[in-house]
Amino acid sequence: MTLLFERYIERRVEGELTRDARQLIADLSIDAAGGLVIGNEPTDPRFRDPRSGLYWALSTAGHELKSRSLWDERLPASDLADADDWSTRVVKGPFDQQLLIVERLVQPRRNGAKVLVQLAVDHATVRDARRDFGLDLATYLLLLWLILAGAAWVQVELGLRPLARVRRELELLKSNPAARLRADHPAEIQPLTDAINELAEAREKDLAAARRRAADLAHGLKTPLAALSAGSRRAREAGAIDEAEGLDRAIATATAAVNAELARSRVATIRNAVQRVRSPALPVIEQVIGVVERTDFGAERVFEVEVPESLVVPAAPEDLAELLGALIENAARFSRRRVKITGEGAPTACRLAIEDDGPGLGPQRAEQVLSRRGRLDEADSSTGLGLSIARELVEATRGQITLGAATLGGLRVQIDWTLGH
Repeated sequence: MTLLFERYIERRVEGELTRDARQLIADLSIDAAGGLVIGNEPTDPRFRDPRSGLYWALSTAGHELKSRSLWDERLPASDLADADDWSTRVVKGPFDQQLLIVERLVQPRRNGAKVLVQLAVDHATVRDARRDFGLDLATYLLLLWLILAGAAWVQVELGLRPLARVRRELELLKSNPAARLRADHPAEIQPLTDAINELAEAREKDLAAARRRAADLAHGLKTPLAALSAGSRRAREAGAIDEAEGLDRAIATATAAVNAELARSRVATIRNAVQRVRSPALPVIEQVIGVVERTDFGAERVFEVEVPESLVVPAAPEDLAELLGALIENAARFSRRRVKITGEGAPTACRLAIEDDGPGLGPQRAEQVLSRRGRLDEADSSTGLGLSIARELVEATRGQITLGAATLGGLRVQIDWTLGH
């Protein structure tokens, strides 16, 4: 753009010099002695100031007439000027100036001598104008770039805002397979949301079918396991103690796996539930303790409950019973004598903790039994599966479970929930 501007300025300067040249040669004549005579000089005062950067000169083979601004210097001779039209060139001239020269050969008198008419201007004025234009242009282009960049940012931000909403809805879809993307998205991304909803629908159907098959299998195994338990009792009564104990261990492992699969089906049901319910914790805890106390190991334990009656947790009573049943049963099974259940609540959060005086778990072992990826043969049939299922139940109710050392000396299982408004 600065180059185009320079060409424009040069054309303007050439036009001004040509106008002055026409004024100069309007009254040009040659006297009897061959000298050059002009009526009026160009009116620009720079022609009269030495080294002003604006010059004119008229010359023939033997005579020359020039502006006062040239002083005792001369304009460069030309072999390119002709009589047909004005020509332009940029050459080095007097006073070490780079000159833009407009020149032409004219013949004032028919069959008379030809006169070389030259008008010149310092080309530095053109370069200065180009530099000033370039600085102004750069400033305004920078300002324009900032404005366009801001406008582009706003456009992209507004254009991507619907996708941000899709992202938030996808986060909900990850935790709740029954959720779907809303249908009021812009038409540009509607095909995308429709495709995601179709995929989610197919995924939910596959998950539901898989859960039904697992639950059916678990229920179907209960009858054979009951028959095996009866066979174990008959073997024990017949005196085959070792065989009966081995069979009981296998039955216990299979029963734990069946119960775990049923519990996972319960977890899936909780995750798919869209309603948010709250339940008093104390009645559920007392109900679970009443069941555990009727077991062989539970009858020998002391249960200490320090839970306020006002404490509520964000879970349905049956879901809370499923969760606390696994945790309290584990605590009773591996404690020596005492199991302690505590709870506390606040307007925005609540907590339950189950402690025992048993051997406890190390940090590495705690992480292993909480892992959902652990295999059945890598975890104890009660502790490993019980805590793993407890973790899934807690996460399904939007809570967090942590394991640590209990003040009683054994394991402390702590569950924290954040209560929404």
